[in-house]
Amino acid sequence: MNIAHTIFGVFGNATALFLFLAPSITFKRIIKNKSTEQFSGIPYPMTLLNCLLSAWYGLPFVSKDNTLVSTINGTGAVIETVYVLIFLFYAPKKEKAKIFGVFTAVLAVFATVALVSLFALHGNARKLFCGIAATVFSIIMYASPLSIMRLVIKTKSVEYMPFFLSLFVFLCGTSWFIYGLIGRDPFVAIPNGFGCALGTLQLILYVIYCGNKGEKSAGKDGKSLEMKVEEKKQNVVNGKQQEQQV
Repeated sequence: MNIAHTIFGVFGNATALFLFLAPSITFKRIIKNKSTEQFSGIPYPMTLLNCLLSAWYGLPFVSKDNTLVSTINGTGAVIETVYVLIFLFYAPKKEKAKIFGVFTAVLAVFATVALVSLFALHGNARKLFCGIAATVFSIIMYASPLSIMRLVIKTKSVEYMPFFLSLFVFLCGTSWFIYGLIGRDPFVAIPNGFGCALGTLQLILYVIYCGNKGEKSAGKDGKSLEMKVEEKKQNVVNGKQQEQQV
């Protein structure tokens, strides 16, 4: 049983590392263009908080036999910190202030959880407190693709939901879910069971709409949403030009 526990933990580390590195493509574009464009910076400090809390929970003096939880989430915390710093460097002034505020709040929340658990709690009480905190933010992290899933259903296209990202969400959630079951740790099993289910739903959506990949959703008149938007813009421009001529 210990061997199986370790195998699923190692596999979970590999799949989680892929998920942490997935945004590197976005940040390569940000660095190249020297702008954050319309990208949201909120997911990165929030994922950082999840990594910090999960890494803390996996430490031996908080929970036993969860070293692999700490290693991958410690690595993830470093990666997410780099993302946050890059975003802060290239973000416009208003967005920079917002993300810095969230980043500061994340560090404050983690520091509070760590200090309370370290000095005020012991034994099972410490594990329970840290486990609940890590579980809540793990579920929030896994729930972040829900808006993308809604977009897929609305547009009937998987253009904005890459297959391999969905696959690794499923594999990561499944491997850590089994790891938690084998180790009889609900604080690992519950949030990753949620991630496993969410990853399954994403793959089901991909199977249903994969034939529409790259196609634009069209209305009853056969025109795509993008075409209609462009037509409206052109009509506005033409209207202004006519006004100027009059």
